[in-house]
Amino acid sequence: MSEKSEKHDERLSVLKTYKLFVGGTFPRSESGRVYEVTDSQDRWLANAPLASRKDARDAVVAARKAFGGWSGATAYNRGQILYRIAEMLEGRRDQFGHEVARAEGLSRTEATAAVEAAIDRWVWYAGWTDKIAQVAGGGNPVAGPFFNVSSPEPTGVVAVLAPQESSFLGLVSVIAPVIATGNTAVVVASETSPLPALSLGEVLATSDLPGGVVNILSGRTAEIAAPLAAHQDVNAIDLTGAGEALAKELEIAAADNLKRVLRPQAVDWAADPGTGRLLAFLETKTVWHPMGV
Repeated sequence: MSEKSEKHDERLSVLKTYKLFVGGTFPRSESGRVYEVTDSQDRWLANAPLASRKDARDAVVAARKAFGGWSGATAYNRGQILYRIAEMLEGRRDQFGHEVARAEGLSRTEATAAVEAAIDRWVWYAGWTDKIAQVAGGGNPVAGPFFNVSSPEPTGVVAVLAPQESSFLGLVSVIAPVIATGNTAVVVASETSPLPALSLGEVLATSDLPGGVVNILSGRTAEIAAPLAAHQDVNAIDLTGAGEALAKELEIAAADNLKRVLRPQAVDWAADPGTGRLLAFLETKTVWHPMGV
């Protein structure tokens, strides 16, 4: 064996260090904690950051800071950025196919299909950004000399508990409609399969999405979700990734500042998503204006 071959055989792989995605940057958890992530065969995959309550609060601050600019952007511009995310993912299909296969115990063919469906899901929601107002708003007939017009507006900062079982297609399916309608998001990744979500942060960071629009935390779902549900600056919470008992606790905490709550429900992530999640985190503003004579 040549000296060159011997050196190649001795080379150690560079293991990836996964980090949180908060405010457009990649911090480690402020607690310095990590936890082991394993595959379906209980084989070690990586150490993921174990986010703390402080990390959750920092993510809310970043989401609130980004909300004004993102909600004030034109719907067309938001659609362009969502489409750019799809473009970036298209170029990294192999990487995400590999990560999803390991995370969910799927065959490579099944994982590739899930990744492609997730890319298509971004395109789907990109197309809805400048159309949902026509579905959710419009002119209202009134008995008087007035124009009466209703239009949808984003709710604000939305905490999203990503589905536990679908680490990528389900994840995209709960993030995309939140930001497509002008909200900002604090996302708690799947506790057992957080790696595809953390890698998605790398795509979002290079896809023209303003920092803070999406913030991704990994760790114990119950530990991170509790401060988010009780946070006075979080306007809504999607409980998709919470079990029945945890969802009930979080819903009670969310009532303190009248958060909008999307309760857990059985979902076929591969099915046509419809407009339900687009409408879930929109408020309706109605304006009365006198007619000119």
